[in-house]
Amino acid sequence: MNFYDKVYYLVKKIPRGKVATYGQIAALIGSPRSARMVGWAMHAMDGGRLEEIPWQRVINREGRISTTCVVHPPNQQARLLKKDSVKITKKDNNFFIDLNKYLWQP
Repeated sequence: MNFYDKVYYLVKKIPRGKVATYGQIAALIGSPRSARMVGWAMHAMDGGRLEEIPWQRVINREGRISTTCVVHPPNQQARLLKKDSVKITKKDNNFFIDLNKYLWQP
């Protein structure tokens, strides 16, 4: 299994109502210094994978939605997380999630 496949496999396991950070995913797949690569893996998903992998559940270590992608922009990620029953706080044009409450602990 390559790096991206490991990322996708693990992200599929994040339950509804929880989020994980890029760094957390990297550490859990055995590459603790590869948070940025996790972000690239999420960005590289094609249309079919967007439907099967809950990409919206991966956020940055500050609890902020940090995507800048046109295909899946921050407001779409926030909307999908709200559907997952995750409370979103908007501050200064950024979307935040309370990691103390919503961080996945596998």
